[in-house]
Amino acid sequence: MANMESSASKWTKKHLLGLEGLSAEEITLILDQAAEFKRLAAAGETKLSPLAGTVVANLFFENSTRTKTSFSLAAKRLSADTIDFTASGSSLSKGETFFDTARNIEAMGANQVVVRHGTPGAPHLLAKHVDVAVLNAGDGTHEHPTQALLDIFTVREQRGSLEGLTVTLVGDILHSRVARSNIWGLTKLGADVIVCGPSTLIPPEVERLGVRVSNSLDEVLAETDCINLLRIQFERQRNAYFPSIREYAHFFGMNGDRIQRAKDDVVILAPGPINRGVEITPDVADGSHSVILDQVTNGLVIRMACLYLLHQRQQELATQEATA
Repeated sequence: MANMESSASKWTKKHLLGLEGLSAEEITLILDQAAEFKRLAAAGETKLSPLAGTVVANLFFENSTRTKTSFSLAAKRLSADTIDFTASGSSLSKGETFFDTARNIEAMGANQVVVRHGTPGAPHLLAKHVDVAVLNAGDGTHEHPTQALLDIFTVREQRGSLEGLTVTLVGDILHSRVARSNIWGLTKLGADVIVCGPSTLIPPEVERLGVRVSNSLDEVLAETDCINLLRIQFERQRNAYFPSIREYAHFFGMNGDRIQRAKDDVVILAPGPINRGVEITPDVADGSHSVILDQVTNGLVIRMACLYLLHQRQQELATQEATA
């Protein structure tokens, strides 16, 4: 635990709202902390106690399986109690506002609030209205920091470093909060990022974020070290943006033929849920280049690291306030 406490003392953020506002050093601190938790788990230490006596509230105003379950398990692995909230069946249907819901959860004794919301910026706004730590689990089309962190962690495990790697994000870049967080994190850690997809699904002026744009997966295959296949977010777009599913799979789907033409050691990632036969074919999803299940495993330790670092910062701030 001494090593963990030493790392945590370097963390200075009260909230984790996105990767845009983090430095390369802060991102690396989270990755290193996650690696330590993974090492401890491999040694049989799966139940730790740094969050004992605290409460983590998961406020999900959008549907989720992996992220919500992962955060809940991460909190329990650190010995926190959890409150799992879903919008359906809650007092929101009776007219209660987003902020009142959060304040009531805070009044129940929550120390950290993990929030997913369909409105971009909702966690940032919430952080201004509550005293507890806020962790963004996805806000509209804006950011999804822990997904990007687990993607980056998985790549670092496979390749040792992000520096100099070419990472191609393929798919619906326009509506993808995962893409935005990945772009911020990857570029800060020295990767060369390509965004690839139909022109209608590429944001205007995205090059300003330090990425290259391609409308042909085949043209960038040979230079790509890691391919992150983003889910087509049918729920966030109008059909006008999207070609037919068959056409998209033909031009941008990762299949056996493209794997044969890619680098021998190419790494294939995909934030779930995956649409088999659209972004990726089953043989690739389940093949030797795929690290999709590793991403799920790594999501747990990444979220443990985030909860732990935010808790340690809360403790530091409380101590400073008590001695002021």
